[in-house]
Amino acid sequence: MRVIILCDMEGISCIETWEQVNSGTAFYQESRKLYTDEMNAAVRGARAAGAHEVIVVDCHGAGGGYTFKSFLPERLELGAEYVFGYPWARYITPFEQGCDAILFVGAHAMAGTPNGVLCHTVSSESWHNAWINDTLVGESGILAAVAGCWDVPAIFVSGDDVTCQEVRTLLGAEVVTAPVKIGLGRFSARSMAPKDACALIEMRVAQALSMRNWPKPYKARAPVTFKVELATPDRVHDFMGRTGVRIEGPRMVSSTADTFWQAWDQFWYHH
Repeated sequence: MRVIILCDMEGISCIETWEQVNSGTAFYQESRKLYTDEMNAAVRGARAAGAHEVIVVDCHGAGGGYTFKSFLPERLELGAEYVFGYPWARYITPFEQGCDAILFVGAHAMAGTPNGVLCHTVSSESWHNAWINDTLVGESGILAAVAGCWDVPAIFVSGDDVTCQEVRTLLGAEVVTAPVKIGLGRFSARSMAPKDACALIEMRVAQALSMRNWPKPYKARAPVTFKVELATPDRVHDFMGRTGVRIEGPRMVSSTADTFWQAWDQFWYHH
């Protein structure tokens, strides 16, 4: 069984401010340990459930030299492989080779979610909302849609309570959740003790992979349109001239293709 663990920092227990997740602060360094430990717990759970190959992707854009490199290398769990420094939502090699499931650790809610701790979608400064066809999605939805192009289901999520509910609402009640904190606002939460959060994640990941009562892969109906409402009109200039991408309005851009991956590939251009 090959499993991909996609990790973000905002959904980790005891994290609730930007200073904890952005590089260059003392808070960030201590939060890296919290982040690494919850990810390690997921690796242990996957291995306990029989996963022979576990690939962990750091999906947190911390800024500077730490972007997609927030895990503490000396603390990494044995028995897994780790992807650092790869552009967000672009690493598809395991899907192409054949993959059983993806797991979300440390996920956060989409932009505008009441009591969603550090809620945003892709960029807290650049984006307001995103849709796949007519469905409003956050980062977990985008990642699930990428995996769904290769028939890979998203089966587990940890994060705050509203994030867990967001993912289950989108993907199905079969998604196993590990709510490690309750949002009390965008910058406040009632969190589990880190060791308790790790124990919950390890147990629930093992449960999710063992039960095999998995939700269906998230496959958007073709033709697929990915649409983003940008924060300010000047952001539109970044998307001009991209093949398959349309400027829909002063702050609205869209990309349409036969599959979500094609639409995303046109839109999330990194060449």
